[in-house]
Amino acid sequence: MENMKLAEQILLPNGLIVEAWDKSILIAVDTMRVKLLIKIKVELQQSYFNKTEHFELVRKILGPDIFFEYIKERSFVNNKEKYTVFQELLNSFKKNSLPYLSKSTFPRDFALSKYWDIEKNVYNYRSYSEKYLPE
Repeated sequence: MENMKLAEQILLPNGLIVEAWDKSILIAVDTMRVKLLIKIKVELQQSYFNKTEHFELVRKILGPDIFFEYIKERSFVNNKEKYTVFQELLNSFKKNSLPYLSKSTFPRDFALSKYWDIEKNVYNYRSYSEKYLPE
């Protein structure tokens, strides 16, 4: 059974909140899969887009909020080392990713990346393509 526990929240200078979730699971009596899930909710804003149609398209397909997610895991960790390994994964994420995620331009850049993903990978959004995507 999968456990999910909020380990930490970090308020970024750009107003976004990083949620660090511990999704570690037991895979044997003395062994775990240590799993870190990072989630950041980004509220879509029309000002992020050059064209209103782009904003509307992303909002119709993905909703008013989009989510940045990052997962890092390590398998076959001894139960006694679980906390240490989880902290290593979290600290590595903080060191390597927080500077980028903290930038004032990150919410806009992330929203635009979602738009470009929809445009380039229409097949991933097939259930919406008939209603919202141009032919």
